[in-house]
Amino acid sequence: MPQPTPPSAFTPLRHPAFRLLWLANLASNTGMWVQNTGAGWLMTSLAPSPIMVSLVQAASMLPVFLLALPSGAMADIVDRRRYLIFAQAWMCAMGLLLCILTALGLLGPWGLLALTFAIGAGSAMNFPAWAATTPELVPRADLTQAIVLNGIGFNLARAVGPALGGFIIGLAGTQAAFAFNAFCFLILIVALVLWRREAPASRLPKEHFLSAMRAGVRFVGASPALRVIILRAVVFFFFGAAMWGLLPLLVREGLGLGPEAFGLLLAAMGVGAVGGGLLLPRARARLDRGGLVMAASLLASGALLLLGLAPRLALGGWAAAGLGMLLYGAAWIGAASTLQAAAQLSSPAWVRARAIGIYQLSFFGALAFGSALAGWVGTLVGVGWALWGFGACGAAAALAMRRWRLDQPGPAEVASPAMPQPEAPAAELAPLLAQDRGQVLEMVRYRIDPADRAAFLAAMADLRRARLRSGALSWRLYEDVAHPELWVEVWSVGSWTEHLRENDRLQPADHAAIARAAVLHRGETGPESARYIHQSL
Repeated sequence: MPQPTPPSAFTPLRHPAFRLLWLANLASNTGMWVQNTGAGWLMTSLAPSPIMVSLVQAASMLPVFLLALPSGAMADIVDRRRYLIFAQAWMCAMGLLLCILTALGLLGPWGLLALTFAIGAGSAMNFPAWAATTPELVPRADLTQAIVLNGIGFNLARAVGPALGGFIIGLAGTQAAFAFNAFCFLILIVALVLWRREAPASRLPKEHFLSAMRAGVRFVGASPALRVIILRAVVFFFFGAAMWGLLPLLVREGLGLGPEAFGLLLAAMGVGAVGGGLLLPRARARLDRGGLVMAASLLASGALLLLGLAPRLALGGWAAAGLGMLLYGAAWIGAASTLQAAAQLSSPAWVRARAIGIYQLSFFGALAFGSALAGWVGTLVGVGWALWGFGACGAAAALAMRRWRLDQPGPAEVASPAMPQPEAPAAELAPLLAQDRGQVLEMVRYRIDPADRAAFLAAMADLRRARLRSGALSWRLYEDVAHPELWVEVWSVGSWTEHLRENDRLQPADHAAIARAAVLHRGETGPESARYIHQSL
């Protein structure tokens, strides 16, 4: 029987809103790569040590490590379109300031790092909101391809931007590269203004900022699938960060080339990523997510080894470096798009930006620290040896990660039992509940056949994670010491409004966990449920 043809990576462009923002984001990403090229090259003149050059990359990535969770919380609780416009406006202003100071000759190495950090802060605000916006622009069936297409656009910009940046720097100086970046942000601002977003309706008030952050952390902490995704991302990006931290010095000192060559090498990476993205649908037809990430990790490690070898090749160094960057680009998009798609599909809409923010916090933190460590190692042993060391360790780590699967089995089907249903609140307590003060304690009582004890405990382990994912502050399970067949499940939430949010947050896997526990209950009626509100004395 013939296999179905894999969908094209360009399928999501049939949706007008996605097409508009994708094209504008392509322009913005191109400007960012021009800016990154200018910042990296400028540092080789201001302070040409390996550690200072690698700190440029660390300064651009570290804000995401610090601000991803707060940014994700804000993107989930405010109007996402306005939030994205603000983020772009901030980066545009910082880009203009960087341009002016460079043109006036007032920018030193630490000033460059500070403004690079400020632009990175805008990126930190942008990333979770942008990732969480994609499911609003395309149907679920096109979501994975839309994420791949976002990766293709990013790497198409990477192919064009560094080369363009290298030539702009050669013709008009680094200040012109920074001015070009600021202009490109204006294009995305206009597209966001033109986008008519339909904000999802909700019968409940917006979450508070701090409680929204806590809910996001609890959700990720209680989601085994997301924890595995984050672990695999940290391993890939930490070892892959050596390329970002050491490439400027590899080009300038190892290969003895100029800014145009630096831009062309980054462009080669972008070409490799675009090619890899176009081939990715076919690769997904043959490999599961874990297999794709492992293959991409091994390919990236091979690319680092090839880059480390390039300075030692008298005649073929340039060609070896170009091939290494092509391979690295294909590996990057294969791992990055697969991991981000897995994180998106594992996160429900109510917490998606926060979950993506924590995911991005993890991998950008790995990039920042990996880049800085690569610069330090390069200072001690040389750029080539540092690239070889990170490549070899990355390959070993990829093989060790195989047992952590990215493709988790779906919830088991359970016959619909009598589900626990609490009584309606008493009318005289309505004014108290409306004040939304005090924690709410929730309780479900079960009667379990002692022969089902092991199955019940296994079901409750899954149910504990479901309660914590949907907003529980704490969860406990108690067994009656006089009647071992009687059990009480107890958990608390922050307020009555948080309790009302629980049902909206429960996903199919959570409902399946509740059903697996309830089906083991023995009695003429279903498990007994009750709710209590805390009173201060």
